[in-house]
Amino acid sequence: MDLRQSITNQTDVSLTLAKHILLNTSHKHSNTVFSPLSIHVVLGLITAGSSAQTHDQLLSFLNAKSSDDLNSLSCQLIDLVFADGSGSGGPCLCFANGLWIDQSLDLKPVFKQVVDGFYKAASVHVDFQTKASEVTNSVNSWAEKETNGLMKEILPSGSVDSSTRLVFANALYFKGAWTDKFDASTTKDDEFHLLDGSSVQVPFMTSKKKQLISAFDGFKVLGLPYKQGGDKRQFSMYFFLPDAKDGLPRLVEEVGSVAGFLERHIPYQKVEVSDFRIPKFKISFGFEASDVLKELGLVLPFSGDGLTEMVDSPMGQKLYVSSIFHKSFIEVNEEGTEAAAASAAVIKLRSLQMFDKIDFVADHPFLFLIREDMTGVVQFIGQVHNPLAT
Repeated sequence: MDLRQSITNQTDVSLTLAKHILLNTSHKHSNTVFSPLSIHVVLGLITAGSSAQTHDQLLSFLNAKSSDDLNSLSCQLIDLVFADGSGSGGPCLCFANGLWIDQSLDLKPVFKQVVDGFYKAASVHVDFQTKASEVTNSVNSWAEKETNGLMKEILPSGSVDSSTRLVFANALYFKGAWTDKFDASTTKDDEFHLLDGSSVQVPFMTSKKKQLISAFDGFKVLGLPYKQGGDKRQFSMYFFLPDAKDGLPRLVEEVGSVAGFLERHIPYQKVEVSDFRIPKFKISFGFEASDVLKELGLVLPFSGDGLTEMVDSPMGQKLYVSSIFHKSFIEVNEEGTEAAAASAAVIKLRSLQMFDKIDFVADHPFLFLIREDMTGVVQFIGQVHNPLAT
């Protein structure tokens, strides 16, 4: 497997997903953040346990040649990209996978090898049939612990019941300090223009230092690097700012439709800035990813056939994914960024039926993402419509 190519393919899938989530009618005017990587890992695990057409549809959706490639990608990301760097002054990172299986079932040996070896997922036998709410609580407290207390409830109450047979969950936590922190004493309130034409007063951070900025046709991109630890990894946050005050939907459409878009629009050169302002913001966002995935044509895992490679039992013929829940949180301030995400898939049993000075003033809606630059892996994507709305 070519790791770089796999990551490029994964990024294209992430941006397609971002376009559908961010432009979705129910949240196209709201602050949004999600981790495409977290969803990708859960889908990779489901792929490993599927067969026939369901397996093929998942591979096609994830832009992967084989389940082995997906497993290998997840394994390398966990080892390479998500090792905690806080001990050597880099970002604090946590990436964890968990699997809860009903006590009446056992995982197929081949699937268990994938779960343990590639996804490093702790699997736990539980009693869904008589203690579904206790299991829900234990998945939720697992996600809360793995995300440093930021994800309180990844599984909504009632989402797990006596027909549930498996739950997969993935949790991701990131906390990084800017290489160049902003001076909090220079943060000042100013006007931020909303899409409806009104404006709000929000705190903007500013700096006189040179910045990584590139201007393109219709938008500018700013890169803010996080402090590195003792290894080669370099995490950065990128802000995609449309020139037009109401240009965000069009920019999201472009970013999510053009293959290889990100790679071609990353700024590499520091420039002098004249007016430079970034709003502070904090976003918490959750949604049911299964709805978006079905809209994008990924329907078979949810239809009740094809998840035959997970459990050692004839019951495997009737398993289906009932829902994939996802939650993310991000906070951007003078010190840096704290972000977390968690995804959980619930699998149930189906009953038989240039060099001049440049301005970068993010005073209107923009897109942002957090990426590890050495590999190109995108951890978080989101949009800010109103920095005051949490």
